[in-house]
Amino acid sequence: MEKFGTLEFVLDRYSGTWCWKISGNRAVNMASKLIPRGWYGDKPDEVIVSDTDENIKKLKMINDRYSFEILSNSVWKRKIAPLTIKKTRVPKIEKLQQATPSKQFKGNLLDFQREGLDFLIKSSGNALLADEMGLGKTVQTLAYLSKEKNSFPALIVAPLVTLTNWQREIEKFLKKKGKNGKVVDDESPSSTMIRNGKNADIEEYDFYIINYELLSKRLPDLLKLGIRSVVCDEVQHLRSKTTQKYAAVKALATDESVKYRVGLSGTPIYNRGSEIWPIVDILKPGLLGSFKEFCEYFCYVNEKGKAIVLENKRDTLRNQLTKHVMLRRKKSDVLKELKAKVRYSSPVQADEKFYKSELQKIWKKLEEEQKYAESAFDKSASYHRAIESERQAAGLAKLKHVTNFVNDIMEIEESVVVFCHHKAIHNLLHQSLADYNPASIIGGQTDVVRQREIDRFQKGQTKLMIAGLRAGNVGINLTNAKYVIFAELDWSPAIHRQAEDRLHRIGQKNTVFAYYLVGKGTLDEHVAEILTDKEFEIDSILDKQGESFENKEKAKMILAQIHDKLGTKL
Repeated sequence: MEKFGTLEFVLDRYSGTWCWKISGNRAVNMASKLIPRGWYGDKPDEVIVSDTDENIKKLKMINDRYSFEILSNSVWKRKIAPLTIKKTRVPKIEKLQQATPSKQFKGNLLDFQREGLDFLIKSSGNALLADEMGLGKTVQTLAYLSKEKNSFPALIVAPLVTLTNWQREIEKFLKKKGKNGKVVDDESPSSTMIRNGKNADIEEYDFYIINYELLSKRLPDLLKLGIRSVVCDEVQHLRSKTTQKYAAVKALATDESVKYRVGLSGTPIYNRGSEIWPIVDILKPGLLGSFKEFCEYFCYVNEKGKAIVLENKRDTLRNQLTKHVMLRRKKSDVLKELKAKVRYSSPVQADEKFYKSELQKIWKKLEEEQKYAESAFDKSASYHRAIESERQAAGLAKLKHVTNFVNDIMEIEESVVVFCHHKAIHNLLHQSLADYNPASIIGGQTDVVRQREIDRFQKGQTKLMIAGLRAGNVGINLTNAKYVIFAELDWSPAIHRQAEDRLHRIGQKNTVFAYYLVGKGTLDEHVAEILTDKEFEIDSILDKQGESFENKEKAKMILAQIHDKLGTKL
């Protein structure tokens, strides 16, 4: 990394105290912004700052991001030692073998899944299984719970839409184990889904399955059950340490009866690298130090107050995770028969007149709300509502062109999944594409209705699925399609990747094409830029080398072929 200035520990002749001298125009400018109480040195490109703990923290933050040439290295190392993350003695996970499942497990594991089982065993169940979506994290976890001694009763904490699937998988892959330890071939372990928040005693089962939102309400009842294993599916739900669900899981995970803690997610980092700390804090407390220590060592704070993992610390963080707590495999590494995925951001026209008209209304309303807001919270809330309204306006402004895009693909009789965010967009897409009798996944559906719509699509009864971005991004299989179209964009890369991988998973026989339709001249363009920055940080932490699916030439070629086929049909 190029040095942008020098840092030296010197005796200041004017004050008679030991201080830090920063040299170099860029370095001086940066130090002057962060440490305003410095004074100029003998030269114009020198600044002197006092040797205080606060100044050391700020100098370290500058060095982590831009890198000084340090002329007093031994003194510097001694000064920053207290800011360096305290290493907790956590054993390194040994080289993985292919473990053999227990007699209680009645499924067949692929070779890499047997290695996943070995990983969970060697990590003593306190682990993050971060395999990409579609690689069978559920089945590896069930194989592990059946292998480990005294792992029941087990608590599964998962998103609401996946509860039924967990119960189904337990019945499919596990046999009942009697109190004498003997396996009963024709029975499955007992399980119950906890679906209401009323406090009441819970009967004894092998598995308790609950969603994150209910967890805090039923915490007192759950703590009475002597839970031995806690499995957190889609563990990114715990990425914020200030939420009730985080506090509830933390309370459960630290209960004296709990011995095994497993986190599952193909996207453990949703928006920024610092989100990994709360998750690791539950699975292996102390591995990354306190949150303050973690931030001081790994992160810088951006202009919005968000902790971003420093580019030069991402390798270090990834190594810590993979050595002690995380196993991550990508489909491209272990499923050689699975064809590629192509991702392409495609600009589309938007109704400029409509969009500008809507913006005027939105920001006029915001000005009024800001004027009469009684607190900072009210101001922040009104601003976020305005941004959300602008997102919807962007979706509406490009809707005609999105519909045309979908029609072009449907005309050549290909199956397509369209993801959108707003209910209004969802309804309008249904209306404009009604001739295709589309299947639908949207928030608020019952399990029965949701599964019926999935089955309609997977069985080929309809070739079009319209799904909500957050309602349809987990717990479903849509491998009957090879085209996924994002009619709207989310702020989180993980949301999109989860949605893509409803198609790109075991059972998919074709190359999957993901098209991100970005409305020209709308908020979409800003969101797309933010997504790119976030993806770079996330990929460099989780995967060592970010895998780019941006293959514009291939994606353009496919679109050209579609239009060519359309031309021959006319």
